[in-house]
Amino acid sequence: MLRHLFTIVIAFNFFQTYSQEIKWVTLEEALIAQKIKPKKIIMDVYTDWCGPCKLMDKNTFGNTDLAAYVNEYYYAVKFNAEGNETINFYDYTFKNPNYDPNRKGKNSTHQFTQFLGVTGYPTTIFLSELGDLITPVVGYHTAQQLELYLKMIKQGDYQVFTSAKDFENYKKYFKPKFRIKSKKLN
Repeated sequence: MLRHLFTIVIAFNFFQTYSQEIKWVTLEEALIAQKIKPKKIIMDVYTDWCGPCKLMDKNTFGNTDLAAYVNEYYYAVKFNAEGNETINFYDYTFKNPNYDPNRKGKNSTHQFTQFLGVTGYPTTIFLSELGDLITPVVGYHTAQQLELYLKMIKQGDYQVFTSAKDFENYKKYFKPKFRIKSKKLN
């Protein structure tokens, strides 16, 4: 009986560890949640046609260690940079007035994408507990590369940097701990 219970506990822990997925919410849901339980926001700004965006979704955001960390310390938001979603942010309404639902591939850029200053895809945006922009991180990053930003921003270490050299030193001595394995996506 004890052996059977031990096997169940081990299996449950294994399942919890390796089935971890990021709990994505809308920006509106994240901003509301911040009022109840303040956390920073990580936003995946992507497009449907972007190959590196799809790889980052699978390999980086599919990493179980990264997913567990994001779920604990951030609100995670996915935002289609060329989508048709209406965004209400800081008393402004952002839309995509030139969005074409019949268009395949590239579409018009959303006003919120422009507001955020996104220059390429994918871009990972970090917002403070008050919704202020902390930094964009442009391009594809592995889980271990993104770990640096996740931990630096969560801990507030970025606030003491006075120069690019400070960040380079931080980066030089940072030791990633996220495992390389990602969950398989079908």
